[in-house]
This record gives sequence, C-alpha cells and structure tokens, in this order.
Amino acid sequence: MDAELLQELRAIVGEGGVRCGVPLSELTTFRIGGPAECCVEPRSEDEVRAVLAVCRRRGAAFRVLGLGSDVLAADEGVGGVTVRLAENLSALEVDGTVVRAQAGCSNAEVARAACAAGLSGYEFACGIPGTVGGAAIMNAGAYGGEFKDVCASVRCLTPEGETVDVDAERASWSYRHSMMDEAGYIVLAVTLSLRRDDPHAVQERMDDLARRREEKQPLDKPSAGSTFKRPEGRFVGQLVQEAGLRGYRVGGAQVSEKHTGFVVNAGGATAADVRRLIADVQERVRESAGVELEPEVRLWGFEEDEEPV
Repeated sequence: MDAELLQELRAIVGEGGVRCGVPLSELTTFRIGGPAECCVEPRSEDEVRAVLAVCRRRGAAFRVLGLGSDVLAADEGVGGVTVRLAENLSALEVDGTVVRAQAGCSNAEVARAACAAGLSGYEFACGIPGTVGGAAIMNAGAYGGEFKDVCASVRCLTPEGETVDVDAERASWSYRHSMMDEAGYIVLAVTLSLRRDDPHAVQERMDDLARRREEKQPLDKPSAGSTFKRPEGRFVGQLVQEAGLRGYRVGGAQVSEKHTGFVVNAGGATAADVRRLIADVQERVRESAGVELEPEVRLWGFEEDEEPV
C-alpha cells in the first residue's frame, strides 16, 4: 500500500482508524478470509466522503463493508482499501414515527429502538445480521417483510462524490436489488417511516421471529445467511434437499443439515471450500431440477468477483 495514501487516510480518520493486513475472517460472519490490504473505519459521513475522495484521486480501488454478513472473502485476501461502515457510523434517532439511522447501525439495533419507541414495521429485520446500509442496498427481507416496505429515503454518496437523497420510487427496489447497488452508490443513512403500536405487541412479534429463526436456521455455526437467491416460484432449501445435498461437505464447508438453504462453516472451512461447495450445489441442482441458483453471498477476491470501485 502506497505510504502517501496511508498518510492521507490517517490524517482523515486518525491513526487507529487505518489498519493494514487485518484478517477478513475477523470482519465477516462466515469467519473466513485472508487479509484486507488496508481497512479504514470512518467516524462520520464527512470522513466517508473524504476517504472515498482520496481513494478516487489516487486511483486506489476500494470496497465497502458493513458487518460482513453477506461476504465470502478469498483466502488470499483482497487488495485496495476496505472502507468499513459499522460501529463508528451508527447514530440513530427516533422522531415521532420516523427513524433515522446511519448506515452502520445494525438491523437488530434499529428494530430494538423502534420497539422501545412503540413503533412497528421493522420487526422482520430484527434477526437479519447486517447493517441498515446493507439492507438498503440489497432490499433485505424476511418473514414477509422487506426493507422497501418501510424506507422513505436513503442518503447516498454517488460514484462522483455527490451526496444525494434517493426516495423509495427512485430506489427501484426489487428482490435483493436496488438502483443504488446497480449504480455504485454508497449508503450513508436511511430514513424509515413506521407506525404506532404497543411496545409489548411489537416485542412479542420480535420474540416469535427469534424463536422461529432458532428453530429453523443454523445459528450455532458461522455462515453468511441464505447462500442463494430464491428462484421465482421455488424454494432453495427444497431444491438442494431434493438434489440429495443435505449435509454435503467440502472440507470444512457444509450444506446445513438444519436448513439446506444455508452453507455453514462447520469448522476450519476455507473460502476455497465454500466456493467449491457453492459450485457443486449449483451443478447438482441444475442437473436435478433444471434451475440455475445464483449466489446471494458476495464473493470478494475470486475470479468472478466484480471489480472494486
């Protein structure tokens, strides 16, 4: 990493906000991945803008990471600058029925804050293990709810460094898709429009969803959540099970026996193990059902990885 670039980044976020060679296994829920060449953690939206402006000016490739709940990072690691928007960018405020949250707020934090304020609408996301920034980019959803159902607007940074507010119509949300993702926008904050409800009723619904997740999902093993996008009219878990792949292993990676839509780190899995297992599942489901499964997890540092910005 260029010494002058590192110096500029440290001048923006402070010495402790720039780390070189941090293992991505420590920053992703899969607990897999080699080192990030440079990891930067801005403390404010202004610092995010400044960091990305320096990267663009110096021609340094960068990626944006939240809580790493949908990322499989290669064993060799990834180059360039990894801009982590998590704990340091997690201001949250409730104003009437409106919740404003910076991109690094976890979905669980927002759901709890809404519940405490007697607001309903974000219960579906209480167990989604990522940030609201990631939820906005991917239109996260679970148990019949989707991010697009409750989001009024998203404050973003464009590839040109301009700050813009994207309303729900312009966001063009669909299943695991948004205009922001397609256009390379960086989410800085979200504004949610919720509805009044009894806090006890909201908490009961959140508790019920937590029980259902615990019963059905392999929460005891590291994973990136649902590994594949749901094909229209089909269920991934059923397709994988019908292909005879429940419990199928490649090294330390395994198709969960509890929920066959999840690939888990059963112990000591490498990124290569997981990538091979994903390819095997895709091939077997293609052969048995004629369905092409598309990974929902984002692949960093692999040949098919999209180029960093």
